[in-house]
Amino acid sequence: MIDPDGNMLIGKSTRDLYLIPYMANRHGLIAGATGTGKTVSMQVLAETFSRLGVPVFVADVKGDVSGIANSMGDNPKIDARVNDMQLTGYTRQSCPVCFWDIFGEQGHPMRTTISEMGPLLLSRLLNLNDIQTNVLSLAFRIADDNEMLLLDLKDLRKMLEFIADHRSDYITDYGNISPASVGAIQRNLFSLEDQGADMFFGEPALNIMDFIQTDMNGQGIVNIIAANKLMLYPRLYSTFLLWLLSELFEQLPETGDPDKPKLVFFFDEAHLLFNDSPKVLLEKIELVVRLIRSKGVGVYFITQNPVDIPETVLGQLGNRIQHALRAYTPKDQKAVRSAAETFRPNPAFKVEDVITQLGVGEALVSFLDEKGIPGIVERARIVPPQSQIGPVTPEERSRIIRKSVVFGIYEKQMDRESAYEILVKKFEQEEALKKSAREELEKLEEQKQQKRKKSTRKSDSVLGELTKYAGRSLSRQVGTEIGRRIVRGVLGSLVTGVVATAFKKKS
Repeated sequence: MIDPDGNMLIGKSTRDLYLIPYMANRHGLIAGATGTGKTVSMQVLAETFSRLGVPVFVADVKGDVSGIANSMGDNPKIDARVNDMQLTGYTRQSCPVCFWDIFGEQGHPMRTTISEMGPLLLSRLLNLNDIQTNVLSLAFRIADDNEMLLLDLKDLRKMLEFIADHRSDYITDYGNISPASVGAIQRNLFSLEDQGADMFFGEPALNIMDFIQTDMNGQGIVNIIAANKLMLYPRLYSTFLLWLLSELFEQLPETGDPDKPKLVFFFDEAHLLFNDSPKVLLEKIELVVRLIRSKGVGVYFITQNPVDIPETVLGQLGNRIQHALRAYTPKDQKAVRSAAETFRPNPAFKVEDVITQLGVGEALVSFLDEKGIPGIVERARIVPPQSQIGPVTPEERSRIIRKSVVFGIYEKQMDRESAYEILVKKFEQEEALKKSAREELEKLEEQKQQKRKKSTRKSDSVLGELTKYAGRSLSRQVGTEIGRRIVRGVLGSLVTGVVATAFKKKS
């Protein structure tokens, strides 16, 4: 609800508790155990920002927030709460909504390119170690230096295959590229593809300015991303939302301290953002959260316990709503004490005790005052939402999607020439050259074989002639010798006969 002065009524204690619009981009926190009312508090803030003319981005983990597209129906409990809290300005009212979904099932598809995601966030998504992250960064650098676009997963896979096959060409300029690291990255890419992340990478890429829209009545569009399926892959979910924050930080101009935020970003299940994050990524998150305020963007984290948020980030969250926490174990009690220490104390009660006593719809509330000083924590009842509590029907969702101003822009995926197509041509050219070289070698080998055969045939011919000649010569020699022997034999016989006759006569 918004009062006549434009302040946002969020809760009631001994006095009305307002969130001042020009302090809303100082970020905030909504914490509490499951079932204590965190989602309803987020819905109240989102619809109030929308009516103030501020666009909102909400990650809808359970599907409940989609009901903000409809006005509150008949609800005796809500009526009783409105009367009990004396909310005279309460009206039932819906908000303009745009549904989004990475998988394109419950909203407009959301895509980005591999290049826009960058190696740091992608390495976190792939759970790479330092060496593998360095190899991935080299792949990006080589692609940039060779003017090859990395748009989708197949571009990156083909790029990794190329640099692995040609790693000797890059050692001098880029350093060693380990084939084992390339193989590990490739395996993780296939695993990521199995999770459906291949639908997230490609074109048309999301224009972040499509989030910053108002309707014809001046109300901010509530952008709701369906996260119930996305939550099955926590690393993809947290990396995607961090990418959105980074894009907002990079693309939005500096605005200083506007009268109200340009956009408010709600990050549900925020602990997933910080789990197992390397130091360099935590530093980037801290930097983005600290500086994005000057871009007019407010970031509100929703989690079970404030201790889920690193101290460096928690210290920047000036507006806080703390729902009940349970303290059944020593570990829980320690968490309660830590949560209590994040508030400015109230002398009227002990914060540590009250946190465990809060009912559903109750919270400890502390907002920044006009000077940016955190207010004393107060026990308050959160005002009920003016829109429907619970999800819309699939038919209502489909109708809203078809009526959206961005309908048809992101529904059809594009695939222009990028690294994959360029490298496929390179591989085909290299294969053609290899084939041509093989054919040339085979031709040369065939020519050699033909020469050897011809040489062999010539040798055989010469040998044959020599053999024939030798045969003829031998025949002649043999014939002559035989002739001689015959003559000698005949003549010898004749001579012997003549001599014998003469000897007889003489006798």
